[in-house]
Amino acid sequence: MDLRQTVAELLAGPVDADTVAELLKEVQPYDLAEVISQLPDEDRLRLVRWLPSAFAAETLEYLTHELQYAILDHLGEEAASAVVNELSSDAVADLVLSVHPRQAERLLGLLPPDYRETVLKLTSYPENTAGGRMTVDYISLRQTWTAEQVLQHIRKVAKDVETISYLYVVDHEGKLAGVTSLRDVFLADPQQKVQDFMSTRVISVLATADQEEAARTMANYDFLSMPVTDPAGRLVGIITWDDIMDVIEEEATEDIQRMGGTEPLGEPYMNVNLFTLYRKRVGWLLLLFVAQSFTGTILKHFEDYLSQVVALTFFIPLLIDTGGNSGSQAATTVIRAMAVGEVAPLDFLRVIWREARLGLILGATMAGATLLWAFLLDSSVALGLTVAVTILAIVLVGSTVGAALPIIGRKLGFDPAVLSAPLITTVADTLGLLIYFKAAQTILGL
Repeated sequence: MDLRQTVAELLAGPVDADTVAELLKEVQPYDLAEVISQLPDEDRLRLVRWLPSAFAAETLEYLTHELQYAILDHLGEEAASAVVNELSSDAVADLVLSVHPRQAERLLGLLPPDYRETVLKLTSYPENTAGGRMTVDYISLRQTWTAEQVLQHIRKVAKDVETISYLYVVDHEGKLAGVTSLRDVFLADPQQKVQDFMSTRVISVLATADQEEAARTMANYDFLSMPVTDPAGRLVGIITWDDIMDVIEEEATEDIQRMGGTEPLGEPYMNVNLFTLYRKRVGWLLLLFVAQSFTGTILKHFEDYLSQVVALTFFIPLLIDTGGNSGSQAATTVIRAMAVGEVAPLDFLRVIWREARLGLILGATMAGATLLWAFLLDSSVALGLTVAVTILAIVLVGSTVGAALPIIGRKLGFDPAVLSAPLITTVADTLGLLIYFKAAQTILGL
């Protein structure tokens, strides 16, 4: 039966919590969250009140922070406290940071003192760092414990942690000493100590590291989770794969939006009001408008050339579009390579040399096609040669500029995606027109 239909039938008739739990026991929290997000407020609250606290918490984690707080705020203190205490620590921290300070204070008041202190510690890390993404719901072990003691410990705390795939070993100072797995514990002799079968080659990330660095590290090593440490090497939390998937999605979304010439939205498109959309876009449009105005200045400066050889105007759209396209191709390729760690600022000269050679090859191919096209339109060999030479130069310049600007931006501390396709296209347009008229001046004797 369709889940929406099931929920509609539940809401239409008199039911109790046991009936709801029985009907929804095979339902995935994500699927139920999708249905809840589309319900009227009153029905949404009725359904959440029927859910077991743990299942309600897991479902709420798939909703927006705004909707999470709206539900918790109307559940009543006892029910809201039960649900909030079932949320993972990183989910509570994210919710606290996303709402008004007074609302955050109310949420924190629903937590017991020790859990509240843990959440406050998580909120102290900047949002886009590994510490801002980590959870403290993990299993840590002592080196001197036996495999049997580890299993007893897991049975006691496993229901409250994010994952038990990896078990992290700390010394008496809380410093990360090693890592083992549940599989290793099962295969070990019951009386064998953890220090005898743990691995000391632990890959970790600093809590202050950028979330992109954490994402790349986890992707490189195919980890399901990764330990997070402070500068002294003490274990302060872990990052799990589901959190890293969120990071990858967010970073990719930001890059795509910046490459399109707009500021990142930070929330789903349909949740953003028109004024915010306007504010995110208008700055870039004005900047690009000012930059593009230079092309009009160039055309005005060389208007005598255009009046002497009117056919020159036929090829201007073709030339500037080709320059922008070649620059966008190079920029997109390099930005993506930088995002996944394949290219670093130290590779600047290698990238420029590579793109320059590629630009020459691509430019020569485009020049041949352009020469044929120009001859068919005008039958002037001199004009065709002018356009062909310009195309060769424009593609070469577009490729190198498109590759150079993102790397320069990263070196200066900017997000490479900021120096994105629209800006590079504008630069290529301006340079392309200058090259075109200089070529016309030389070859056509203007």
